[in-house]
Amino acid sequence: MQDQLSALLNKARAEFAALRARPEFEAAKARFVGPNGELTALMKQMGAVPKDQRPALGRSINEAKAQLQALFDLTLRAIEDAEIGAQLGPPVDPSLPPPDGGPGTYHPLTLVREEMCRILRKVGFTVADGPEVETEFYCFDALNTPLGHPSREFTDTFYFPDTTRFNNVSRRVEGEKYLLRTHTSSVQIRTMLQQAPPVRIVSPGRTFRRDTTDATHSANFHQLECLYVDRNVTVRDLKALLDYIFASLLGPETKTRFRPHYFGYTEPSFEVDLSAKHLPKVNKEWIEIGGCGMVDPSVYEAVGYEPNAWTGYAFGMGLERLAMMLYGIDDIRYFYQNDLRFLTQFS
Repeated sequence: MQDQLSALLNKARAEFAALRARPEFEAAKARFVGPNGELTALMKQMGAVPKDQRPALGRSINEAKAQLQALFDLTLRAIEDAEIGAQLGPPVDPSLPPPDGGPGTYHPLTLVREEMCRILRKVGFTVADGPEVETEFYCFDALNTPLGHPSREFTDTFYFPDTTRFNNVSRRVEGEKYLLRTHTSSVQIRTMLQQAPPVRIVSPGRTFRRDTTDATHSANFHQLECLYVDRNVTVRDLKALLDYIFASLLGPETKTRFRPHYFGYTEPSFEVDLSAKHLPKVNKEWIEIGGCGMVDPSVYEAVGYEPNAWTGYAFGMGLERLAMMLYGIDDIRYFYQNDLRFLTQFS
């Protein structure tokens, strides 16, 4: 029987070396170890072998089974590799240049953000950043937005049900909820808590609000906000800076105007309108572009500034709206669809 086992193994090696497909592999495997397989038939002859020879023969059969199993595994791996290779197609030479050969480009929102930051750096502003996951303190409490305000409702703001995962956010208050920030004004609070005035920062970043997506609205959008705190800062300084920004970005023909409004963290507060009919696809005399105002004294108290010693202004606007005006885009959804036909227009 030892000779039969050796012959069976040699036959299996020759046969499995020629296999290239999974059905052929399964059929060959059955011919050797299936219910009617050749090795199975040899094992059934154990009963006719003298008892003193059975232990040695049993060891030989187990060794043969182990060698067959190793052969099966090796053959199956080769077949699987061939199947994956067929799906992937011919090998790629990584040293070849890319097929398109064209240069990459910045996203239009990145272009507008960087241009705005460049304009503001020229007049002394520095860029500040903060986390997108915030606490109610930074997003609402310190900004004079009390409990019960509509913007704090679950219908307007994205809250996290489990706040324990975000314990790396500083200044945690017991029982305070975590949320996706609704504006980058939270960066202003963080900055004022970390440094004494004067403060002059610009904080661009992504923000989130519950909103139904359409051509002009998105639950995820980008803001750029500025804060300037110093002695004897006035509304006149605020208006002068906004005139400078939009003239630099959109052209000297651009005009701005203020309309009275209400924001909890500024007083007085204004809506900012632009007149930029010289831009393509701008067909309205005045377009609302953002909000602004003088920082409310209650905000200074929340961060430990002396309200009677310091004054300042803050303003904010959506980068999407600026980009839509600047590039003549009529649907905010284009910014998030990753359509190369759209994105490559800004190279």
